Amino acid sequence: MENLIFSLEATMPVFLLMLAGMLFRRMGIFSEGFTKGANTFVFRIALPVNLFIQLSEINIREVWDTGFVLFCALATAASILIALLIARFAVSEEVRGEFVQASYRSSASLLGMVYMGNLYGEASMGALMMVGSVPIYNIAAVLLLSLLRPGGGKIKKGQMAETIRSVLTNPIILGIMLGCIASLLPVSMPGILSRALSDIGKTASPLGLMAMGAQVEFGKVRARAGSAILASVLKLAGFVLLFLPLAAALGFRQEKLTAILVMLGSATTVTCYIMAKNMGHDGTLTQTAVMITTLLSSFTMTLWVYIMRSLGYI
Repeated sequence: MENLIFSLEATMPVFLLMLAGMLFRRMGIFSEGFTKGANTFVFRIALPVNLFIQLSEINIREVWDTGFVLFCALATAASILIALLIARFAVSEEVRGEFVQASYRSSASLLGMVYMGNLYGEASMGALMMVGSVPIYNIAAVLLLSLLRPGGGKIKKGQMAETIRSVLTNPIILGIMLGCIASLLPVSMPGILSRALSDIGKTASPLGLMAMGAQVEFGKVRARAGSAILASVLKLAGFVLLFLPLAAALGFRQEKLTAILVMLGSATTVTCYIMAKNMGHDGTLTQTAVMITTLLSSFTMTLWVYIMRSLGYI
């Protein structure tokens, strides 16, 4: 019972905040414009600031783990290749790009940070996990959505250079890198500035989760439900079953193993839908996968956390 309570304390607040967002949207309190604006604020301002503050307050030299970052990068790359292989045999050609992206690309920057914070009170290992995974997320998404565009696709001139530029200027990556630099400096921020930034960062989790819940639309499940369900199974369970035991066998425990779990098994990020639509894809499969994984991830994550807790790994 103790392990179950531990698991629920980490995951149920996530579900309840998303449920609140759904209710506020139905009550007319959250408009579509407000929800979009909240998402923009969270991902461009609040979340990067939150990561910056958390990292700036720790000793990065003590927490850095090259093997951990490398594992996150390799597991991400392997997940992409596995999803691509499955898509080749199980998914119709016109939606393969969407399927692969929806299968591997986690909402680690938001949901992952919430889970880490609920369990450990801080998310430094989550930030290191994103150093290994987020650049690969973005580069692979552009390649896949370009080359697997319906009707045949190719990478446009200058698109890879633009992708690399967008990765280097990604707010999440910038927040992590600036936080690492601040951690290495011999001086600390003035208390007033630190408190103000901390207050901004604290809005990321509740506002982001409610905005995510407000975007759930049950009517979007249409013809692509089968492929979306397969992508959701991979996202919430498949890659966890493949790579989490390997991570445990390699000796990762506590925060590091939990960070790997949220990288592998958290919900598909809504960014997938935005990119798919902007790059010539229908987007129905992606939006359906986002909806399914967003609704179910709290329950599947509870299961994984409970199992790892019962085994003494976290």
